Order: sequence, then structure tokens, then C-alpha cells
Amino acid sequence: MGFLQKKKLRKEFDKKLIEQLMRQKEEWNRQKRLIENSLEPSPEVLYELKVAEAKYFFYLREAKKRYLRLGGWK
Repeated sequence: MGFLQKKKLRKEFDKKLIEQLMRQKEEWNRQKRLIENSLEPSPEVLYELKVAEAKYFFYLREAKKRYLRLGGWK
């Protein structure tokens, strides 16, 4: 595999990673709002919040490892 091919694949993967990161952040925020608006959240909803949070921080760590920039942060 040539150097240019690797660079192209890396850019493509980085773009997908950023999209996933933003999508997961929206999901995590949606779950937090759902719990804030609930009088007594069910265990399933709390579980889904923890899963969404874990996924978001996983994508965030991956983006930081790859030195990706989103807006004004690394």
C-alpha cells in the first residue's frame, strides 16, 4: 500500500471518527436531558446513560490520540 493511499485512508477514518464523536455527544446529552426530566428514572434509562457516556469518552480519547481538532480544541 502506497504512502498516499495510507494518508487517504487515515483522513477518511478521521472524518468518520469525528462524525461518530459528534453523534455520540448528542446521544449522551439526550440521555442526560431525559433523566433530568424524569421524576424517577428506570434502571434501564440509567444504564443507557452510562453506556452513552462511556462511548462518548471512548471516541473522545481516540480523537485526542490522533490529534484531531474540532473547532477550537484538540
